[in-house]
Amino acid sequence: MSMETLMFQGAACRCQQFLALCKLRVVSLIVFTAVIGMFLAVPGWPAWNVLWAGTLGIALVASAAAAFNCLVEQKIDAVMARTRARPLPRGELTNTQTLVFSGVIGGIGLYLLHAFVNPLTMWLTLATFVGYAVIYTAVLKPATPQNIVIGGASGAMPPVLGWVAATGEIHHDALLLFLIIFAWTPPHFWALALYRREEYAQAGLPMLPVTHGEAYTRLHVLLYTLLLFAVTMLPVGTGMGGWIYLAGAALLGGGFIQYGWRLYREYSDALAKETFRYSIWYLSLLFGIMLVDHYFPIPI
Repeated sequence: MSMETLMFQGAACRCQQFLALCKLRVVSLIVFTAVIGMFLAVPGWPAWNVLWAGTLGIALVASAAAAFNCLVEQKIDAVMARTRARPLPRGELTNTQTLVFSGVIGGIGLYLLHAFVNPLTMWLTLATFVGYAVIYTAVLKPATPQNIVIGGASGAMPPVLGWVAATGEIHHDALLLFLIIFAWTPPHFWALALYRREEYAQAGLPMLPVTHGEAYTRLHVLLYTLLLFAVTMLPVGTGMGGWIYLAGAALLGGGFIQYGWRLYREYSDALAKETFRYSIWYLSLLFGIMLVDHYFPIPI
């Protein structure tokens, strides 16, 4: 094997390691909801600079936040089965490399948002970075079982960022999108925490199933699915959603409530995993239906 081939393979491997820091699955959902926010904010199509610079800028800052999260939580990641294969626990990347990587891509993302979108989007995106990477990861997560509820505010910001990127202002409909993700986050994450409860306990994290028990957490998953259903009806009341959205939100929400009820009555780790997977599809489909309803409205 030639030296050039070895160098290429080494560079490709290093790129994969840096990409692993970015948590691309999570970031893809963040970017998806942000882009939907851009389209929902305007009657036609968002401006081209908003689409490319807004999408890329938000994606880079979200990836930077994910990398910083990996840096802060590397000792926790090392004892959990789903995270121990990440680059830092395996010793594939150093703390300095991770910190520099996070700073560089985050800085590029913020520059794109400021230079090609608008300053408000940049500042809100920076605040979201601080909220997730610092306040949630470093302060809330190790301190309180309500970490995901409080910290969920950062995770709920992407559609607001997209809306502000397209319009330059925060609209009440953008805040409804925020509320939907804010209410969705606890049942989504607690379903994961239920079947990973022993790992969280081993890591010393005060997740709700660890501090308050499985039954208490199952009840709160159910209650939050009911709250989420109610919140998803609000866009119909403001006129942002029509019949297509109403039908889709009702069907998807009914499915989520059914999962919550089943978890409450007949828990199993397999059902918790299924609920977690459904929650991801739920949010993706709900925002997709919003987009269809936006361009093909059937007013109520």
